Amino acid sequence: MPTAPGRLPDPEYDAGALLEVHTHLPRGTAAARGLPAAREPDWAWEPGSAQGPHALREAGSAGEPGPGVVLVHGTLVTDAVYALFCRRLAARIGAPVHSYHRRGRGGSAPQGPGYGLATEAADLARVLRATGARTVFGHSYGGAVALAAGLRTPELIDRLATFDAALDLDGSLARLWRPELEEATDAGRLDEAWALLVKGLGTAGPVSRLPLGSLRVMSLLSAKTRLGGEMRSLLPTAVREMRAVLDAPVPHESLRRLPPGALLLTGQYSPAYFARSARLIAACAPGATAETVRGHLHDGPIRASGLLLRRIARFHEGR
Repeated sequence: MPTAPGRLPDPEYDAGALLEVHTHLPRGTAAARGLPAAREPDWAWEPGSAQGPHALREAGSAGEPGPGVVLVHGTLVTDAVYALFCRRLAARIGAPVHSYHRRGRGGSAPQGPGYGLATEAADLARVLRATGARTVFGHSYGGAVALAAGLRTPELIDRLATFDAALDLDGSLARLWRPELEEATDAGRLDEAWALLVKGLGTAGPVSRLPLGSLRVMSLLSAKTRLGGEMRSLLPTAVREMRAVLDAPVPHESLRRLPPGALLLTGQYSPAYFARSARLIAACAPGATAETVRGHLHDGPIRASGLLLRRIARFHEGR
């Protein structure tokens, strides 16, 4: 049995690129109990890693639950911070929840030249084809990726949900963009870059309202922690992701191509531009709904609250 994380070769648009994919199974399934797979898989997940229960199996193997959900993570993090959400959602829906390191993380390929939202959308399409999943849930920049995939490959997605999707439909994100963020990152001034990012986007709740000097000190201190150090290392990746959103404007009329019935969630205490974007999408996309999740900040999916999990589970089940 292989011990390396599952990696998908990319023959279609970026030869040799890899994606590291993880799956979280509901307890009680054969694969979750470590029993043999029904047959040899086309590709594999790492069994027993810290990410949660993983299976060596083919999508749709006999005796396994349905194809489930693909979660697309946000910027400045890896899919590891969503492990609790994935495990709890898998238990609620009785089906696998798949997550993957987007480019520039873990065993996945670097962003590479020509990187943009189209690259991310094609990556997500590959994961959907490999897992057989038909529901997508994207958070923050991952929400932008999910929507981009919905526009490009709607035939692969039956249900599309986002939380604080970071699409720039009304110019809000363009107005928040600060050229000095890119300059500080390129120059290696990561404490300054982190402070500019947190201050500019406002996604860290009350922390985002602190003065830049205080945020720089906070960055220095947090760099000594595992999560803080990881976030600093992902700053160059995050800047390219922000640039990708700004470089891919979405005409409102194109939103009519999204899979019908998209669910656009925003946190009650998230920056207001997320709710404005959700309402714009809901007004243009067929059957789409914009909803506010009470009591939630931008990091809602990472915290894996029962309220949010119930809503996503009902949506996956068509309720």
